[in-house]
Amino acid sequence: MSDGLNLAQQEAVNYLHGPCLVLAGAGSGKTRVITHKIGRLIQSGMRPDEIAAITFTNKAAAEMRERARALIGRLAKGVLICTFHALGVRMLRQDGAALGLKKQFSILDSDDVTSILKDAGGSADAATARQWQWTISRWKNMGLNAEQAEAQATGDDEKLIARIMARYEERLSAYQSVDFDDLIGLPLKLLQQHDAVRSKWQDALGHVLVDEYQDTNATQYEVLKLLVGARGRFTAVGDDDQSIYGWRGATLDNLKRLPLDYPNLKVVKLEQNYRSTSAILRAANNVIGPNPKLFPKTLFSELGEGEPVRVIDCDSDEHEAERVVARIQSLRAEGSLQAAGGQYRDWKDFCVLYRANHQARVFEKAFRKAGIPYKVSGGQSFFDRTEVKDLCSWLRLLANNDDDPAFLRAVTTPRRGIGHTTLGALGGFATQSKLSLFESLFSHSLGSAIPAKAIGSLHEFGRTLNDLEYRARRTVGEEAARPFLNDWLKDIGYEKHLYDGEDSEKLAAARWGNVTDFCDWMAQRCGGELDDTAGVAGVTFETEKKTLLEVVQTIALLSTISERETERDVVTLSTLHAAKGLEWPHVVLAGVNEGLLPFKLEDDNGSNGDAIALRLQEERRLMYVGITRAQRTLAVNWLKKRKKGRDTVAGVPSRFIAEMALDKATVREDPREKLKELRAEFAKKSLDALAAAALARR
Repeated sequence: MSDGLNLAQQEAVNYLHGPCLVLAGAGSGKTRVITHKIGRLIQSGMRPDEIAAITFTNKAAAEMRERARALIGRLAKGVLICTFHALGVRMLRQDGAALGLKKQFSILDSDDVTSILKDAGGSADAATARQWQWTISRWKNMGLNAEQAEAQATGDDEKLIARIMARYEERLSAYQSVDFDDLIGLPLKLLQQHDAVRSKWQDALGHVLVDEYQDTNATQYEVLKLLVGARGRFTAVGDDDQSIYGWRGATLDNLKRLPLDYPNLKVVKLEQNYRSTSAILRAANNVIGPNPKLFPKTLFSELGEGEPVRVIDCDSDEHEAERVVARIQSLRAEGSLQAAGGQYRDWKDFCVLYRANHQARVFEKAFRKAGIPYKVSGGQSFFDRTEVKDLCSWLRLLANNDDDPAFLRAVTTPRRGIGHTTLGALGGFATQSKLSLFESLFSHSLGSAIPAKAIGSLHEFGRTLNDLEYRARRTVGEEAARPFLNDWLKDIGYEKHLYDGEDSEKLAAARWGNVTDFCDWMAQRCGGELDDTAGVAGVTFETEKKTLLEVVQTIALLSTISERETERDVVTLSTLHAAKGLEWPHVVLAGVNEGLLPFKLEDDNGSNGDAIALRLQEERRLMYVGITRAQRTLAVNWLKKRKKGRDTVAGVPSRFIAEMALDKATVREDPREKLKELRAEFAKKSLDALAAAALARR
């Protein structure tokens, strides 16, 4: 299992019997190390089902699953490879009864949470509710419940949010629902408070591997400690220089704690980079140099010096977009001159990275004008589309009748003569009776709160749901799922609902297309094929046929259907945060100005010096991540003038540009002139080839 591994990688793979920290620099082959270590553990006698590999995204889990299968074949199917949240779902489905959860609990999305918080806090303002949501999420990631949060709250605002949090938790319990933070917090509670559950999981897992360890928060670290127990058989793979998620609870304290909690910790550094040229890595090492080091390391490459890193000054964001278009076109033309047969470089070889989402707009406009195909990474999730959320609400309610947020959406979509007055009365009755909204439909005393005509409509809705639930639980496999889904959409009149609700028939047709795509996707998942929900509901990546309701319970953990589509040949526009873990041959870092990267440090008037210093360190790590996405060429742009709100202000190049310590600080040549030269050279080459062919024919 050591074929093709360098000495440091071999050391990490072959250390099996204790805690191991692998400091994997950017592009150093960490996924290769994890998959080879899975194989080495099995080779040493460990059963595949005793091994868990935990990642942070579905995409990373899917890639790891494929790599493991390529390396060790069918043995890989027994290994639990999933995200932290998917592991939490697995634990709660199996053992959540100890916390009062039934197996069919619902997982609420962000919009559901906002709606419940508005109700719990008595506010109609979604923006305020989202601020509460962020604060509550931060507290949950710190391992605090509402009572503990109120005890340590500073100021009246935090005390108010803590009281809202208490009401929010009561509603989640009543709805038999959890939010995403609960998928970590509740498993921790299980392991802390229930000895039998903790022993069961510790006995089941012989070795745990954690990818992107630097992104773990305090709660995830405690879950890991309780899963591995005193034996400490785990491998944490991460890089302190790529810790860029402090704003969502990730903490470098978890790296600091490992040597303290596990004195026999084996530390292995992976410093050889297989991605980038030496010129790019030198800039990356220089940028990250000023940050304090937990475990010092220096990346090196054997891929040669490569092209120098370009720093390009631009008059404005529009001028920058023009230069990026010209750079991409010139690099493609250059590639066509170098390649036999005049083959242009693929569009997918290019990426533009920026600090904030709003920076994408000017590039989109310029790309459309130039006819360059592109995609914006991190766009709207397929599952965030209104029509898909409508259908998911129906399906969630079939799986969990206590899911009141799903009930409220399903009962009004499509409309069936049940108005807000009736629903308000039903809600009051349900609260007083301590019943879910669905249970309240069939209460003998409902007539005391709601008129007979309204009760008739509610009963009709309830009977429809009961019939659908009965059929859905017996709908197993793709062949059964397709006709069920088609009949269901006809029964509730959803296509008519879409067309009646849109002024544009074209828009209605597009939305109906999303509905059919969603139903196709659901049916395929029932068919037991290879998919990225593996490990979520107690199955590994070669899945058995599932019922519709089993598939429904995995939806909330998925990101976007588009992520699973075949890669398209388009230029990528992406935020730096969304680009982590990815790579491209040619990268442009856009708008690298003070106030953008690093981001608005001067606005932190209320922050102390230590807090600003920590933020600056994380921004520097973000720049480092951006640089190390590039394989062959890197351009770093800054703006002489940039927009700040409605004003235009003088642009200052980011301090990180000076920290790269490049031989040539600013490159002023216009890529548009280079493009003209390349096109002329290409035309001459083509004419020469035609002349040579004509001579050959004589």
